[in-house]
Amino acid sequence: MSFTVVIPARAASTRLPGKPLLDLGGLPMVVRTARQAARSAADRVLIATDHADIARVAAGHGIEVLMTRPDHPTGTDRLAEVAAMLALEDDAVVVNVQGDEPLIDPGLIDAVAVLLAQHPDAAIATCAAPIRDVDTLFDPNAVKVVLGANHRALYFSRAPIPWARDALADGGRRLAPGLPAWLHIGLYAYRAGFLRQFPELPPGRLERVESLEQLRALEQGFPILVHVTEAVPARGVDTPEDLARVRTLFDGDSPPPVPA
Repeated sequence: MSFTVVIPARAASTRLPGKPLLDLGGLPMVVRTARQAARSAADRVLIATDHADIARVAAGHGIEVLMTRPDHPTGTDRLAEVAAMLALEDDAVVVNVQGDEPLIDPGLIDAVAVLLAQHPDAAIATCAAPIRDVDTLFDPNAVKVVLGANHRALYFSRAPIPWARDALADGGRRLAPGLPAWLHIGLYAYRAGFLRQFPELPPGRLERVESLEQLRALEQGFPILVHVTEAVPARGVDTPEDLARVRTLFDGDSPPPVPA
């Protein structure tokens, strides 16, 4: 099958200013991410940015770059512009890899792309891993997803769902035995036809309440498939602590480890 990886990269970051160009073992973070994504089966890997410095640096490392508008409210809107610029067919698969994911598993990129390609009735594919600790279940920054038949997403929430009524009846915090709780992993594959529709979809009430963009698709009736992986992938770089952790994994020219 054929698919394209697009890496949106914006310079603005409140916690890590200029994050895409921060150094990781002698290479900018967004370049590391693009090189890791290129280890997938993608036919094409490109960076979509609104910042001239990011474009210049990426091009200097031989990475394809597209300049996009600076006023996109979401990363999905930026992908929609890319799909239009590339004149992709409606059934073309586009995988969104965040620019702060230098440890992204190439196999996971392939998995979400293949899942979407195998289900022509779906608009989006993403992934999830089992929740095995109570802190993750109750952490509002860890997004949970409830799965229905054939691993289709029923709902995404920051709340601990599904709610184990009997196990939590006393108000305690525990992980109920056998609870089908899944941690959402923010890697997405889209059909280009859906990306063209997305900017015209009004933000939904659930999206606004939860502050989760993927709920817009569910509210509008677009199916989301979920690839389940047993291992939680390495975290992206959001904080100075994350940056220090990831920097220890690079020694110049060596690629980062691929999760087992």
